[in-house]
Amino acid sequence: MTETLSPVLPDDVDRAARDVLEAACAKKLSLATAESCTGGMLASLLTDVEGVSSTFERGFVTYSIEAKCELLGLARDFVERCGAVSREVAVAMAEGALEGSHADIALSITGFAGPGGPGDEPGLVHFACARKGRETAHREKHFGDIGRGPTRIECMAVALEMLGEAIR
Repeated sequence: MTETLSPVLPDDVDRAARDVLEAACAKKLSLATAESCTGGMLASLLTDVEGVSSTFERGFVTYSIEAKCELLGLARDFVERCGAVSREVAVAMAEGALEGSHADIALSITGFAGPGGPGDEPGLVHFACARKGRETAHREKHFGDIGRGPTRIECMAVALEMLGEAIR
């Protein structure tokens, strides 16, 4: 059970976090995250499970375009051309986190947890999971206008599922 976040997480998400960390530990794999709309919530979750959190190597919170470029090595014109909330940027974030860390697997999240600008879809989130020696996986989710907190919690479930798949 997570310690800090357990009061707000559904039991299945809480259990999934422990399962992912235990599986990563068993296979001696380390994890990294690159988060935008979740603001470090996944990193917090992965460091909150006593006894297995050591498999978490590092997290990047890259909320701004500048942070995505400086910390993950994305080109500014690439982000502007594709859009910060896009498949391309999610994939580049995960691959940048993998390259900029000592982790074996990196998961990225970029999206609109709440209302964005004009024409932005609330609840649109892109996920990518990179593992050394494998093709980077991507998922696109449309959670709808359910609010920032609920969107972030839904993101945890998707992220943990993708990490579990990458560990197998």
